[in-house]
Amino acid sequence: MKEATIMASRIKIRLILELNASGMSQNDIARTRHMSRSSISTVMRIAKEKNITYESIKDINDDELYKMFFPEKLTTEDIYELPDYEYVHNELKRVDVTLTLLWKEYQDKCHTNGTIPVGKTKFCDDYSKYCATNDISNHLEHRPGESCEVDWSGPTMQIVNRYTGETTTVYLFVSCLSYSRYAYVEPTLDMKMDTWIRCHVHMYEAFEGVPVRTICDNLKTGVVKHPKEGEIVLTNAYEAMGLHYVTAIMPAGVRKPKQKASVENTVGHMATVIIAKLRNHIFHDFASLKKAVVKLVDEYNKEPFQKRSGSRFDIWKDEKQYLRQLPATPYEAATEVLKHKVYPNCHVSLKKNWYSVPYMYRGEYVDIRYTENVVEIYHNHQRIASHPKFPDYVTNQYATIKMTCQIILINPK
Repeated sequence: MKEATIMASRIKIRLILELNASGMSQNDIARTRHMSRSSISTVMRIAKEKNITYESIKDINDDELYKMFFPEKLTTEDIYELPDYEYVHNELKRVDVTLTLLWKEYQDKCHTNGTIPVGKTKFCDDYSKYCATNDISNHLEHRPGESCEVDWSGPTMQIVNRYTGETTTVYLFVSCLSYSRYAYVEPTLDMKMDTWIRCHVHMYEAFEGVPVRTICDNLKTGVVKHPKEGEIVLTNAYEAMGLHYVTAIMPAGVRKPKQKASVENTVGHMATVIIAKLRNHIFHDFASLKKAVVKLVDEYNKEPFQKRSGSRFDIWKDEKQYLRQLPATPYEAATEVLKHKVYPNCHVSLKKNWYSVPYMYRGEYVDIRYTENVVEIYHNHQRIASHPKFPDYVTNQYATIKMTCQIILINPK
């Protein structure tokens, strides 16, 4: 009969030591990896007392490592026959196979062998722990091509002016496919809407396809309103981009970080892989910083898993076939001008040119969305007018719908 090693809630000792060795403070580890500060402090205290370093334990298995730090918490049981979670994980890839079905089959097998099965709750919980421990996606939570997750990284980088020493903040757009956890990261100089949209366009191109859902945080960049009940309101540009790529934009639930577990985990990894590894590098221009980031992300995706064969890149190659095809032309990122008042002549002014709206919107406040070639005008999130955009070098020109002008002449009020 197999011996089961049962642990109380395990502290991620190896990860704490690795992050600390890379230069991250205990507070940064707690913030980026959502760990208890007291747990981190306990691990670092024991490591100091026993003169343990990351280099000295990086090749030790998890059980031995935990025993080194917390021998009093290690207990054993030998009354249960443990499930084969590698088999469970592979079976869940098959159509209509559920965890309940596999638990019942496991239970029948134990009864046939005269052994005692674990209960259904423990069976399911331990499968989730198996996925987390082995750094693989839980097939109950994610399906290939089903979703990607996007966010801004909390930690930032900077560019230093070679001559003045002035610093410029660089932000990181971070995303990953939920199933393969294949990551895409793009450095930017701001977190504005057009930048947010442009990063999505580049992300889908990097993934070589589009997932069914794009899950974002409740960030002001793309979400206007996310009530507990009722319809979620996205910005016009974000909603239009989702329609262009035929992906459902779905903000994560308020105060429910588990809904974006993959990307938050990736955000933490990126803080280590990119910011920590480049902490001693001084960048004097954006191009060199971006080149360094791209290189490290590629290495991150192709880095072999520690406890199983393959890499995120290998899984992504299989997942690609489940992604939706990219549209024939990429979405053109737009700029928005909010709450612009319509003049009495039924036009709005944009870059020293004029664009008309239907007469009933005189005096109303509208939102203007424009790209290099098109101007769209919205009222209460409904598009009310669309015009070809005048080139920036052209001024004092009118784009006017004739019917609008005729009505204005009849109703000059």
